[in-house]
Amino acid sequence: MTQTPLLPSEEYIEQAFFFQSMREKIEENAPLQEILQSVREEILATTKLPMAIDFLMAELRHLGLFHSAMKRLSHYFAPFQTFLIAAAEDERGRFDFRVALEILKLEAEFRAAEASPAAMFVYQFEVLCRHRLKYDPGLDAMAGDPIFDENWRSFLQALRRRIGMIDLADLIYVRSEYYVEQQSLRRKATMPEEPPIFGSREGRIALANRKKDPLLLFSALQRQLKYPSVPKPKKHVEADDLVHNLAQRLIAVEQRLKLLEEDQKGGFDLSKFYAHPEDKNKPTDRGLAD
Repeated sequence: MTQTPLLPSEEYIEQAFFFQSMREKIEENAPLQEILQSVREEILATTKLPMAIDFLMAELRHLGLFHSAMKRLSHYFAPFQTFLIAAAEDERGRFDFRVALEILKLEAEFRAAEASPAAMFVYQFEVLCRHRLKYDPGLDAMAGDPIFDENWRSFLQALRRRIGMIDLADLIYVRSEYYVEQQSLRRKATMPEEPPIFGSREGRIALANRKKDPLLLFSALQRQLKYPSVPKPKKHVEADDLVHNLAQRLIAVEQRLKLLEEDQKGGFDLSKFYAHPEDKNKPTDRGLAD
């Protein structure tokens, strides 16, 4: 796979607009071919995105998919962008295509703002966690991102082997500048062999979130360091709620059928829906209490 280069910020700005426009037009149930053609006319002509859209349209006509074209455009789309679209187009998965576009839109804006590698790692890894995507191909796609240098790629490949065995907060802490500072204050402490890739503040936040849910770590980083938040998965209606709703509807239908049957037999007595005169003379609970 060809290494994706870092693109100028104007390319990422147009990518963000592209993903956002696609999501909005999909909500309107417009055909994908028309969506691509319409959005292409709005894209800045001085960027390379219009040519990429032409290739996407050709691939969509032949295969009906996007991710295969994005994979062949590896010099333009980052591997993690392709991975998200592939996950959204997987018929066996439950990853919503509209949510994928929202994630990509925010990620492109993040790239245009020249995000730090640490912030991009946290954002992409939270996407894997929160949307329950496959870690191994996801981390492999992250390792191919041009924002990460060789130290980061080594860290991501090591994370692929250790995922599920070592707490993420511990991994961030031991590769942070804060860990180096703590080790230098201790006597006879051995300094880490690998250089730090996270800052001091990330290390302190990771240390405070050891043995906790990783989502709490992500939330703390977003509060303290203004890291971008990941769009949440769309809530699916639980099976129990569906059964309950269907049961209520069946009860209502059953009552209506009973009324129709009584009407066909010669009418039904409406007097049972009214209070009888003698009921008015009965003492109420309040009257008994008085």
